[in-house]
Amino acid sequence: MTPERYQRIRDMLAKRQTDLTVCLENVHKPHNVSAVVRTCDAIGIHKVHAVWENQYRVRSGTAMGSQQWVNVDTHENVTDAIGALKAQNMQVLVTHLSDKAVDFRDIDYTKPTAILFGQEKYGVTDEAIAMCDQDIVIPMVGMVQSLNVSVAAALVLYEAQRQRQIAGMYDVQHLSEEECQRMLFEGGYPVLTKVCKRKGIPYPPIDEQGQIAADDSWWQQMQLSTRALASLNA
Repeated sequence: MTPERYQRIRDMLAKRQTDLTVCLENVHKPHNVSAVVRTCDAIGIHKVHAVWENQYRVRSGTAMGSQQWVNVDTHENVTDAIGALKAQNMQVLVTHLSDKAVDFRDIDYTKPTAILFGQEKYGVTDEAIAMCDQDIVIPMVGMVQSLNVSVAAALVLYEAQRQRQIAGMYDVQHLSEEECQRMLFEGGYPVLTKVCKRKGIPYPPIDEQGQIAADDSWWQQMQLSTRALASLNA
């Protein structure tokens, strides 16, 4: 890994927001899932949550375009997902038109926040709505009363980013150094990451130049044949 790439990854990690996330309930079209995750990466979200019932299940590896940089937690059902978010003391918002819904810009996103987005055709389930803390809406004055889920997510998330930038929340690192080291190694040394996972070898530390700071015993464990290395690069 070059020093330039190391610094770019470091700068990205320093701005990751660990207490801002989205939850996708049965959003199953790969291009929508990928677009939402890409937006999450762009505004500094570290982890997203997803619920995929059997009929909506997608292959996360092919749908998550920015999954290398955004962690994805999947849940068996929306009750478990929202429960996990509330256990982290997050306010859980849901994009849903109702009498109690408020303009999405009236929310304080500097609080720990999760935003729930529903399935493309049917939206969020009644079960999810009942568990959320606040309904939010994106005001529209045209004939259309809904937006594509990835567009809606982008609008809400960039408002969250705007508020957090004003509050200086991007100027303080939220990720632990342990998590930063993990992502530095996986992002800077993808081939060696595969070897570590295959052999069950712990990741080595990365120094301030982006180089692996490991002792001889670690390198000995990592020894591979030319054929094995070629298969990892394939």
